[in-house]
Amino acid sequence: MSVEFLISNKYLRSNRKKGFVSFISGVSMVGLILAVMSLITVLSVMNGFHEEITNRVLNTISHSYITESDDTLEDWVELRKKINSQEHIVASSPYVEDFALMTSKNASQGVSVRGILVDLESTTSSLLNDIKYGDLSLNEDDSSILIGVGLATIMGTGIGDQLTLIAPTRNSLGLLVPISTTFTVGGIFNAGLNEYNNGLAFIHLYDAQDLFTLGNEVTGIRLKVDDLFKANIITQETVKSLGDGFYGVDWMQQKQNFMRALNLEKQMIAIILSLIIAVAAFNIVSMMVMVVTDKKTDIAILRTLGMTPKRIVRIFFYQGLSIGFIGILVGTVLGLLLALNIESVISGIETIIGFQFFPKDVFYINRFPSKILMSDVASIMIGAFILVIIAAIYPARRAGKVNISEVLRHE
Repeated sequence: MSVEFLISNKYLRSNRKKGFVSFISGVSMVGLILAVMSLITVLSVMNGFHEEITNRVLNTISHSYITESDDTLEDWVELRKKINSQEHIVASSPYVEDFALMTSKNASQGVSVRGILVDLESTTSSLLNDIKYGDLSLNEDDSSILIGVGLATIMGTGIGDQLTLIAPTRNSLGLLVPISTTFTVGGIFNAGLNEYNNGLAFIHLYDAQDLFTLGNEVTGIRLKVDDLFKANIITQETVKSLGDGFYGVDWMQQKQNFMRALNLEKQMIAIILSLIIAVAAFNIVSMMVMVVTDKKTDIAILRTLGMTPKRIVRIFFYQGLSIGFIGILVGTVLGLLLALNIESVISGIETIIGFQFFPKDVFYINRFPSKILMSDVASIMIGAFILVIIAAIYPARRAGKVNISEVLRHE
């Protein structure tokens, strides 16, 4: 261990007894601790929210779907058999989807109508797993319909009420004319996302074919694959096996803007919170300048004993690094502990102040999920340490330039 490092550690310990200088040193270290702890905790909570939202979105959509260039499929039964024979395909289900006007006695609303076969649809999506009222059944004979809880509120309807769907179709002259069908509400579901609760309705596949005048055609076939993050590759391989004229769209393409928005949100929050670390590093500069001023006499004595300016620089550079390292290490440990126990901490705060941050009747995510990514932790620690190194350079170089004759003259 070098002499410079030993002296810097001695100064670090002795500063605790130096009144105002000691106070500034403590404030600088605490500031760095809080900055690192806050950034780790916030990014972990952001990761938790992103995972929760992503899972909810992926549970409500298929991993991918396959259709033809005109967005319809003929002979879908045979195509589905070929698709299911592929190695990485777990399940598949046909669907018909288009827009229609929904009317009731109380209101009217434009909605997306999806025709499905319930038994097959449940294998590719968990959208209908939470049936709040009624039951999960779509019978062609009784023309039943499933709607979301938000849509039920908008339409002012409940189980057993009548809803009419009006869709445009072309007559023999090529003119658009409306066609309407009346359905009975058989179930009300909660998808966990307003996008589906407020604007999506399910009817039987054959009813949808009649409503949109598709004959025996379907819009496409939805797929569930064995590896979510290879959905694009698996889908493209499946499309190639079917021949020309088909194309596939995976979940990342369907929700491309959504995923970009989540990633951009996390990046912007990380950049903003990183400024806190920059402020803490600036405090280290101010503190070290005061330490150098306080230690001018010691610097002069060391210089007269033969220590070179470069070695003086190392002493104070090591001292700045030591303060930064301790602050980063303690902040990281506290940040990890807080991130792991954030739900308990928030629950305790809510109990004390008597206020819920995410009420169940307002938000679909009513907790603080947390997911620690070691890549985030490593980036924070490395970034913070780089800032500390930069902050320690100026005061250390200033220490090396102390005029010892001027100092000794005033002693």
